[in-house]
Amino acid sequence: MGARARETRDPFEAEGAAARQAMVRLIVAGGGLRDLGWRAAFEDVPRHLFVPYYYEGGLLGAVRLWCEDADPVRREQWLRGAYADGPLATRMKDGELVSSSSQPSLMALMLDELDVRDGQTVLEIGAGTGYNAALLAHRLGDRAVTTVDLDPEITESARRHLAAAGYRPTVVTGDGARGCPGRSPYDRIIATCTLPLIPEDWLAQCAPDARVLAPFATGLISLRVRDSAGGRRAEGHFLHTPAFFVPLRGTPERTGGPARRMTGNDLFSFLLTLAGGSLGADEAMNLWEGEGRPGRERFGLTVDRDRQWAWLDDPEGPYVWPLTGHQGR
Repeated sequence: MGARARETRDPFEAEGAAARQAMVRLIVAGGGLRDLGWRAAFEDVPRHLFVPYYYEGGLLGAVRLWCEDADPVRREQWLRGAYADGPLATRMKDGELVSSSSQPSLMALMLDELDVRDGQTVLEIGAGTGYNAALLAHRLGDRAVTTVDLDPEITESARRHLAAAGYRPTVVTGDGARGCPGRSPYDRIIATCTLPLIPEDWLAQCAPDARVLAPFATGLISLRVRDSAGGRRAEGHFLHTPAFFVPLRGTPERTGGPARRMTGNDLFSFLLTLAGGSLGADEAMNLWEGEGRPGRERFGLTVDRDRQWAWLDDPEGPYVWPLTGHQGR
């Protein structure tokens, strides 16, 4: 849809444009932004307008970097960090992280995987800074995008950031687990927060053959929603990419920290998290070793009426674990 007229003059426009181009080159070199529409969005949307301040140094002893800092060196540090390929902690409350701007390469991977088409509508769960909603609006148009967050302070700041950058998708303050029925149906639902379960309300708000992409158990699940004899059914595999996300507000925190790709060999811990209390550590280790240390892409989820379960290789196979009842809502 192209770049938008800015609401106010941007003093960092030239430096930001150069930094965006460098960020995009880095993401493309890593295999991201295969869709030219998403590449154009990342090239045009000014991320720095969505993170006028953020925190560095971890949650304990965090240092705030700010666009209006009197020190030019610190202002330069802020702008450079805004376009680094890393997550940014943007909002803390009572010492806990409640909102962040995700790692750009991870956002690019998720948007590529969303597989949108012109004319489709998208519901985003977790407004954050508004940056991801701006990318969606750039690709699909303002009217096609709805973003929901529980915290009115977050939605208000997201609206301001979006308006400053020239984007006006629908921003709703509400419980993301309930979706936004007044704007449904949706062709795509994307969550930017970790879920304990796939909310049933989402499936009811999906258009035929919709797709749901969401963080789950330190991974990313891609579900296809279809009609079945018993109602809506969603099923799909995990992506190979591991990730940490801030949890859906109002649910037990299982994987904290800003949204980022995980590093190291954490597949066994992923299996333990996915299985919840259904498998003990020894049983999970025996299964993992016996099946050749399977990667995330061999695991999946099924949501069918009042049941949800995880599985290895086959949703009807021998290795399945119920989700309802041990992770809560």
